[in-house]
Amino acid sequence: MASRLVLLASICTLLSACDQGMSDLNAFMEEVKARPASPIEPIPPMKPYMRFEYPGHDKDPFDASTFEAKKEEQKMPDSVELDKNRETELLENYPLDGLRMVGTVYKDNDLWALIKVPDGTIHRVRKGNYIGKNYGKITNVKEVGITLLEIVDNGFGGYKERDNELAISNPNKSQ
Repeated sequence: MASRLVLLASICTLLSACDQGMSDLNAFMEEVKARPASPIEPIPPMKPYMRFEYPGHDKDPFDASTFEAKKEEQKMPDSVELDKNRETELLENYPLDGLRMVGTVYKDNDLWALIKVPDGTIHRVRKGNYIGKNYGKITNVKEVGITLLEIVDNGFGGYKERDNELAISNPNKSQ
């Protein structure tokens, strides 16, 4: 019982010590409250909205039919046919930006490019192989990179050919 009484007394002493030192803060708060309030500027008057009619613009800008191309104006570009019977090659499973050319090697007087896939495996490719998701056929292998001809969407429901390159990666740069 005596230990509880000593504990209660010490807690009361500690709590009373926390109350000291607040007098300067209370005095500052009273001084701030005693200051006169500064006046607030009035809200500026609103100017009335004046509608302007543009001459010669009588079409509804939200009518979707105004954006559709007329059938006689729409010219379909020549479309490239995809060879759907061709068996896809392994490197066609990767997007081109996920592949890195890391070097070249000669085999049977042909220059082969060494391509590193995201999992770290290195594959050999040469002119005529396919690479990337856009049916990219390799047209040339050079010491500094490979050029390829991709088949991409032309925006009119068909396909068009596009030249692209894959340059050799910096050997000092790690992936």
